[in-house]
Amino acid sequence: MKAAKIREMFERFRQANPHPASELEYRSPYELLVAVILSAQATDVSVNKATRVLFSVVNTPAAIAALGIDGLTPYIQTIGLYRNKAKNVVAMSENLLAEHGGEVPSDRAALEALPGVGRKTANVVLNTAFGQPTIAVDTHVFRVANRIGLAPGKNVDQVEQKLLKTVPDEFRHDAHHWLILHGRYTCTARKPQCWNCLIADLCAFKQKTPRPDNV
Repeated sequence: MKAAKIREMFERFRQANPHPASELEYRSPYELLVAVILSAQATDVSVNKATRVLFSVVNTPAAIAALGIDGLTPYIQTIGLYRNKAKNVVAMSENLLAEHGGEVPSDRAALEALPGVGRKTANVVLNTAFGQPTIAVDTHVFRVANRIGLAPGKNVDQVEQKLLKTVPDEFRHDAHHWLILHGRYTCTARKPQCWNCLIADLCAFKQKTPRPDNV
């Protein structure tokens, strides 16, 4: 996709949604970090449902570390892979207490050294909690970037690096939020709503879907 089209695309995203935000519910960098860890291979809806209860009871590294794996598990057992996630969240909390004074670090290397935290999770926290212009590539961003010809790549790392090179600086902070929301609600996996897409004329996807008769 040429630079002029990319700029036009993000101009449209910005006009339609000037202040995009994560749909995960959180009130602190720590709550966000826990929520993102829990969201792996799970929906934001399911995570929010669990964390509303969890965070009303415990929402600090010390409190969750004290709760332990067995104490945390009942709060998150409705979320996929909850056993492994409980281990990671407790271990991450213990690490924050031991290495960072109980505070979530704003440094990539320190974040990625935490249990359960990979590059995508670090990118989300750096962007959403600390305002850094990172681009987190989840399944939605990966699909959209490849499908529309924005930043095609064989894996998430390739897509991220291409997005960092092609997205204009002024849009970079909000880029992954727009792309996630676009992939979640319009450019969906099984049947994209091309007939209802604000960038359809810029998109390289050839098999555009027509408007359904019942809409």
